[in-house]
Amino acid sequence: MTYLLNALSARAGEFIALRRDIHQHPELAFAEHRTAGLVARKLEGWGYAVERGIGGTGVVGRLVRGNGARRLGLRADMDALPVQEATGAAWSSAHPGVMHACGHDGHTAMLLGAARHLAEDGHFDGTLNLIFQPAEEGGGGALRMMDDGLFERYPCDAVFAMHNMPGIPQGRLVLREGAAMASSDYATITLSGIGGHGAMPHRATDTVVAAASIVMALQTVVSRNIDPLHMAVITVGALHAGQANNVIPAQATLELSVRSLDREVRQTLERRIKALVALQAESYGVVARIDWRPGYAVLVNTPAETAFAREVAVSLVGAEQVTLQGPAVSGSEDFAFMLERVPGSYLFIGNGDGDSPGACMVHNPGYDFNDDNLALGSAYWVSLAEKFLSPEATGR
Repeated sequence: MTYLLNALSARAGEFIALRRDIHQHPELAFAEHRTAGLVARKLEGWGYAVERGIGGTGVVGRLVRGNGARRLGLRADMDALPVQEATGAAWSSAHPGVMHACGHDGHTAMLLGAARHLAEDGHFDGTLNLIFQPAEEGGGGALRMMDDGLFERYPCDAVFAMHNMPGIPQGRLVLREGAAMASSDYATITLSGIGGHGAMPHRATDTVVAAASIVMALQTVVSRNIDPLHMAVITVGALHAGQANNVIPAQATLELSVRSLDREVRQTLERRIKALVALQAESYGVVARIDWRPGYAVLVNTPAETAFAREVAVSLVGAEQVTLQGPAVSGSEDFAFMLERVPGSYLFIGNGDGDSPGACMVHNPGYDFNDDNLALGSAYWVSLAEKFLSPEATGR
């Protein structure tokens, strides 16, 4: 596959400039108007049939070649994060408080690089659907596009996506069959009691003490209700109560993040958290109200499609540069919803490790996508598309 990597490397400068332009003009969930417009114009210029506005600001480009019946979906995300950039790069965000701190600018540029090559030099027989999705960062843009008829209008036999990963050597491809990324749910617990003077606690019902007890009791859900061989996380990320040291507050609130890698474990966590909070609150004489907000599903890569994605990776970069069954990741990703509808696989490309700049973790003000990945990521998508949509793949 050296010829493919060479061809895309020769064109990398164009897509590095494109990536940096997107980075300099980040847009938050469902506000990706400039980015979506740029993507659509590029695709139209290369001969794709383009539809804009799917799920708000989503874009799909379709390219059909030959008479092949197979249909492939490749997805990239476009949104940025509400983070103040601190990279000092010449292409730093021009919008205060907003930056591409997760590399979606790179994901978009990689897929655009593949889109141009496939339009101009690609060899395939079938239908290629390129999905540029808004609002991955907590906005559920994948669901919004699906609710807007994404897969009814653009049916896919399989769908694939890729994310950069700091801490992994630049360019290394990491795949995983089965549960690959965690579900994410969120809860706000509001405790209501009777406020009072700090010197007379017997005349109040103390929400702070109840909140403290709930925080500690929640740790037993994972340690005593979940199989030790299964992953689960309950994080109390915020606890707010009171303003003065001599006043017992009448209300306290806790904010929870809950994650797991198994659908049944996810249900158990919700059930046990709700029961424990209610009973703990009652034992302290306060009332608990729980606002439970389901987030992203467990991301599950299907076996056949992951095996295929591995084959593509090994043929492109060699077995020594591929991790065939990497560890699961406790972060969440709304591509999980697409995989609940269509078989497919989600893989990682190393952004850099050790002391390299690419090792800075995502969602950090100092993070930046590694431009050395643009040619390789584009080459991977080209190779996967040509193999999946080759005439010989009909029986796969």
